Amino acid sequence: MSNAHTSTQAVSIDRPLVLVGLMGVGKSTIGRRLAAALGKDFVDADEEIERAADRTVSEIFESHGEAYFRDGERRVIARLLEEGHGVIATGGGAFVDDETRALVLENGIAIWLDCDLDTLVERTSRKKTRPLLKTGDPRAILRDLKEKRSHAYSQAQIHVVTDDGPHEAAVERIVQELLAWQ
Repeated sequence: MSNAHTSTQAVSIDRPLVLVGLMGVGKSTIGRRLAAALGKDFVDADEEIERAADRTVSEIFESHGEAYFRDGERRVIARLLEEGHGVIATGGGAFVDDETRALVLENGIAIWLDCDLDTLVERTSRKKTRPLLKTGDPRAILRDLKEKRSHAYSQAQIHVVTDDGPHEAAVERIVQELLAWQ
């Protein structure tokens, strides 16, 4: 994949790349590979939230509710942006929050990772730790979230469809979008 290596060397980014999109689109997995391809560091906002709170995202949702979680999430993402990390994966609802979205758009480059509903259902079924999917039929919940959140996600500077192909292909599409964008 020498073409991908050559193109990643041409990417010159001076702000964090912030991956946004629904749970299951591959923000963490693709984010790690994108960071490696670009020679940047990677950080997962949900992991940082859990470290700061010494609790899982599910536990925070269960004890304090979504509004409390989103407030803490915003503070953590603001810190990660300020620290200047190379690639940041956010939780699925982070970019839907107006204040968090404004922070990301002002201080980073938002990349909306998107895929079809069938792929989302299959990918999210692998993990039982997703608080929003514990309340009913995952397909119906994901379809509803996709419909409600797409308007916010569409404000990202870059939009890439990840589909169910290899993650390396998604990384290459992101790199090509970054080259075209810069």
